[in-house]
Amino acid sequence: MTMVTPPPLEQEDEEMLVPHPALTEGPQPMEALQTETATPAENQPVEDPAAYRFTWRIENFSRLNTKKHYSEIFFVGGYKWRVLIFPKGNNVDHLSMYLDVADSATLPYGWSRYAQFNLAIINQIHSKYSIRKDTHHQFNARESDWGFTSFMPLSELYDPSRGYLVNDTCIIEAEVAVRRVVDYWSYDSKKETGYVGLKNQGATCYMNSLLQTLYHIPYFRKAVYHMPTTENDMPSGSIPLALQSLFYKLQYSDCSVATKELTKSFGWDTYDSFMQHDVQELNRVLSEKLEDKMKGTVVEGTIQQLFEGHHMNYIECINVDYKSTRKESFYDLQLDVKGCRDVYASFDKYVEVERLEGDNKYHAEQYGLQDAKKGVLFIDFPPVLQLQLKRFEYDFMRDTMVKINDRYEFPLQLDLDRDNGKYLSPEADRRVRNLYTLHSVLVHSGGVHGGHYYAFIRPTLSDQWFKFDDERVTKEDMKRALEEQYGGEEELPQTNPGFNNTPFKFTKYSNAYMLVYIRESDKEKIICNVDEKDIAEHLRIRLKKEQEEKEQKKKEKAEAHLYTIIKVARDEDLAEQIGTEIYFDLVDHDKVRSFRIQKQLPFNHFKEEVAKEFGIPVQFQRFWLWAKRQNHTYRPNRPLMPQEEIQSVGQLREISNKAHNAELRLFLEVELGLDLRPLPPPDKTKEDILLFFKLYDPEKEELRYVGRLFVKAFGKPSEILSKLNEMAGFPQNEQIELYEEIKFEPSVMCEHIDKRIPFRSSQLEDGDIICYEKSSMLDSEDQYRYPDVPTFLEYVHNRQVVHFRSLEKPKEDDFCLELSKLFTYDDVVERVARQLGVDDSSKIRLTSHNCYSQQPKPQPIKYRGAEHLLDMLVHYNQQTTDILYYEVLDIPLPELQGLKTLKVAFHHATKDEVAVHCIRLPKNSTVGDVINELKTKVELSHPNAELRLLEVFYHKIYKIFPPNEKIENINDQYWTLRAEEIPEEEKNLGPHDRLIHVYHFTRDPTQNQMQVQNFGDPFFLIIREGETLADVKVRIQKKLQVPDDEFSKWKFAFLSLGRPEYLQDSDIVSNRFQRRDVYGAWEQYLGLEHPDTTPRRTYTANQYDLSGSFLFL
Repeated sequence: MTMVTPPPLEQEDEEMLVPHPALTEGPQPMEALQTETATPAENQPVEDPAAYRFTWRIENFSRLNTKKHYSEIFFVGGYKWRVLIFPKGNNVDHLSMYLDVADSATLPYGWSRYAQFNLAIINQIHSKYSIRKDTHHQFNARESDWGFTSFMPLSELYDPSRGYLVNDTCIIEAEVAVRRVVDYWSYDSKKETGYVGLKNQGATCYMNSLLQTLYHIPYFRKAVYHMPTTENDMPSGSIPLALQSLFYKLQYSDCSVATKELTKSFGWDTYDSFMQHDVQELNRVLSEKLEDKMKGTVVEGTIQQLFEGHHMNYIECINVDYKSTRKESFYDLQLDVKGCRDVYASFDKYVEVERLEGDNKYHAEQYGLQDAKKGVLFIDFPPVLQLQLKRFEYDFMRDTMVKINDRYEFPLQLDLDRDNGKYLSPEADRRVRNLYTLHSVLVHSGGVHGGHYYAFIRPTLSDQWFKFDDERVTKEDMKRALEEQYGGEEELPQTNPGFNNTPFKFTKYSNAYMLVYIRESDKEKIICNVDEKDIAEHLRIRLKKEQEEKEQKKKEKAEAHLYTIIKVARDEDLAEQIGTEIYFDLVDHDKVRSFRIQKQLPFNHFKEEVAKEFGIPVQFQRFWLWAKRQNHTYRPNRPLMPQEEIQSVGQLREISNKAHNAELRLFLEVELGLDLRPLPPPDKTKEDILLFFKLYDPEKEELRYVGRLFVKAFGKPSEILSKLNEMAGFPQNEQIELYEEIKFEPSVMCEHIDKRIPFRSSQLEDGDIICYEKSSMLDSEDQYRYPDVPTFLEYVHNRQVVHFRSLEKPKEDDFCLELSKLFTYDDVVERVARQLGVDDSSKIRLTSHNCYSQQPKPQPIKYRGAEHLLDMLVHYNQQTTDILYYEVLDIPLPELQGLKTLKVAFHHATKDEVAVHCIRLPKNSTVGDVINELKTKVELSHPNAELRLLEVFYHKIYKIFPPNEKIENINDQYWTLRAEEIPEEEKNLGPHDRLIHVYHFTRDPTQNQMQVQNFGDPFFLIIREGETLADVKVRIQKKLQVPDDEFSKWKFAFLSLGRPEYLQDSDIVSNRFQRRDVYGAWEQYLGLEHPDTTPRRTYTANQYDLSGSFLFL
């Protein structure tokens, strides 16, 4: 039987994309803050954002009595997030919902992170009606939450028939993708695109998109530059000067430009500047003010020449010779979006002829009331055609403004002479070719109460488009600028597979609201050259002076940081760390002594500080600079020269490794005599190489630092063997093997050194590391797991202790195994099987760990579905875990993967018991196969009993599965699959008999609208024609075996879409079930109202037996 869910009433998205006022006093500006050094999560490539879907189940939703309600914290991209809701609305009659930075109060000054996200209320009856809204935001200290003040009407949320609140449980989803978006803070718009952006001074992105569009009309920019201003004018009090200043900075600045002077020149106070003005209104006000300021100047009339067109309003009588016309000018045209598929359809509607007849006849002079035609035709179009798309309109039914997100197409070339000039009036000049090319697309993302504005512009009308999004300018392709801004719906893969198996569509809230076209015949004049000679000299001088002052302030700010950190590593640090805390390279610089030193202090004075700290006189100190090599190792590179030591600390920091110029890292070389007293450092020539040595013991599997030596470049390793034996405590003639530790990322490189060839020939240089061990150990390699240095370092680099947990007890570690990250899938399951004493390792199934939820991932790892152990342990954002979950299956995993497992609850026909069986069949099996398999497992009331399979969700029957339906697409994760015998009486339905749904329900007067709550087991019942409720009650009582005293308290109601209509004993029940056009049979049922006294059934692990069944009595 086909089930159709009633769609909700038309949902308009009146969302406010704002930080909620409860946390932020008034609207806040969104100017960029200086960020901390980017964390690894922030440096993820744009193409690979860290993404995560968080699901929040809120039980007893209607009983929440707090104004704000936060979800638990979840992690995305290495950051802490949570969802914030206002269950009763944030001063509106809508549910308010936001994404919140959970730890914003404790983050360092200047923190910032960017996220694309969507928030959703899941429809638990049919996911296709889930409400999902998406947006993006740059979170910072002033805007630590962002979302939708008017997410959905409370009346719809709390209506139980809608499916958003079922059993007083609400399900909220948040899908969050964290990324840097072309690295917001380091991205250089000018360098990447040749253009700069405008700073958002607080909800002014709508103004920024318009200003960028006007700036990129060169003829308009040139006219603005030629408006007369004087050096005594102040930009904040002069719109022409403020606009000249803004355009000059857009043309010549290397970074984003502020708009505060311009908004001050408009007369906006602080409050106004944060209010979202109407874009069309702003465009007209700006044009009128400039038009007025241009009067009496060399650029008078520029606004009209560029933007003004004319149309003719006419009324023409049909039966008499009378016509009334009126010519009007326009600077922009408002085009209908609703009901129109594209711009041409809107123009068709614009010039559509209206018939004035009947009660609406036209009163013509001398002729009285007449039938007439009324319409509009265009006399001429302007060179720059601005089209305002009516994305916002008033909904009279709902008494509110709504946004129209319908799909609406617009062409790259617009021909307004089409169809023999049907848009033109008879007096139009047909010699002018009205063929236009698209210059700008202004976009609104959000809802009627707020959102974000940006523009796609191609400044030179080439194929290259640019996106101007406040401070950022990026290159974009044509598809992004056109097709993706049409609006409408986008189909996404299903996100809630438990509800249905078809993709669903969601409304795209980002769409074009204004288009700018330039006439082909005028484009050479309009896209003209604008250079410095067009700019008044006083303006150039003023702005260059401003720039110099800005640079001076920047310099002063840089000089305000008077200190630098110097980190000094010594031999003692290497000996302490190598073999315990680190194995590769030489030292962890975060764990050595650091000094905070004034930058102006001469380095020689700093050496005195070191002498006091370590007791090493200045004349015995020699410092080496560290360098990061191309292979990502970090080694001492060269000693400081005497002439460098007389420089200041700040100067030394600048010449040190640029990657670490926030601090100065040094190695302190101190030579000790036999009495362990310091000696002057030896002279170092180009022939001297400083090498560091580590000793490896295969027996103890131990690596330790034993010291450093200067060697001659043309000397040979064989010449220092006795010294190395002495450092290791070996006999003088002990044979040793030498290896060079070259690198360890992404893989280990450690190569044997030939003792017979010079150090220079082995390409050894200052800072290199030599590891060595006894040669005799290699002769006994069978005795040791890692007999030589390379195998040991490979082991250390890849070793991984994995904590294994049984999937049935996901909170408890069962056992630990030390494995290699390079182990294959087969290696891992073999080790687990050996640990568990399982003969067949293919019966081991593993599941990865979710680092953020601290739970097993929903889907297990497929057989050989991961190449190496490392693949099993890596989570989103390259985070790794050390936890895996295991199961021991009763059949090999490859065989199981070819099967479909369904949990089916069998309701016995005569006994009050339910047993849940796991039915395992090939994926191409049908429901009929499931029923046949089930018959072999259950006790039937008689041998010929027929079974049916039902889909039950929240105590309602949604579907009877046809026997030929494939089981591969059936999902029992959310729905309950119920099997039962088909009663004999149902097999012989008369022509007037009806099979109806019967559900138990209760109503809680303390809850909103005394909503209906279903409970218990639903069932089918046959009702006969003319049968009264009294007759039906007898059969129900017998079926359910309810005692008389209890049954007498029950009430009976006909329910349609969740609204009960109580019945009397004399009512004919079948009369209520005559309608056959209901959306879903489960929404029209006979309800049994009584208290819910049924015991809760629980599914626990100890009820699982080897037959794969659960049994409940």
